[in-house]
Amino acid sequence: MADPYFFGYGSLVNTSTHDFPDPRPAVLSGWKRAWRHTDLRPVAFLTAIPVEGAEIEGMIAHVPNDDWAALDEREWAYDRVGVTSSVTHTLTEDADIAVYAVPEGRHRVPSRNYPILLSYLDVVVQGYLRVFGPDGADRFFATTEGWDSPILNDRAEPRYPRHRVLTEQEQGFVDDRLARLGASLVKST
Repeated sequence: MADPYFFGYGSLVNTSTHDFPDPRPAVLSGWKRAWRHTDLRPVAFLTAIPVEGAEIEGMIAHVPNDDWAALDEREWAYDRVGVTSSVTHTLTEDADIAVYAVPEGRHRVPSRNYPILLSYLDVVVQGYLRVFGPDGADRFFATTEGWDSPILNDRAEPRYPRHRVLTEQEQGFVDDRLARLGASLVKST
């Protein structure tokens, strides 16, 4: 029987936000990453969307004893979708891999009423910097759709429940990449 693993492409890349064992880099083919919102959450978040020919880097990690309850609770606004044959990884044993994604038709482009949280983006980019380095973090920005969405600058009072403090260098990296993208930061209210 194959061991259960998840593929993370956002905050789950940042291993300081979870304690799932055996995290390792992987690539998910046939999917792209995008900023979206649903009526289930008051802010935008990342989701994976099936797109032929696309691929995204992320992390896989083991789900011990096939106990998905904690992860399902954390990712409650998503559906868990099997993607085993679409993931390239370094595991030598068989793995049964799932990704969390919001089904098409249940998500929309972010808006001022449903902005991206900078505190969430910071966590994601920190994970990519630590796992894939600056080039990998740049690939995160390049392979993510929706940078024209408003980004709520909540760093002073983070709204993201798993927010992390960034080093000065990490924060500078995020700020520089957002400036290069011409991203629209809005003030926290």
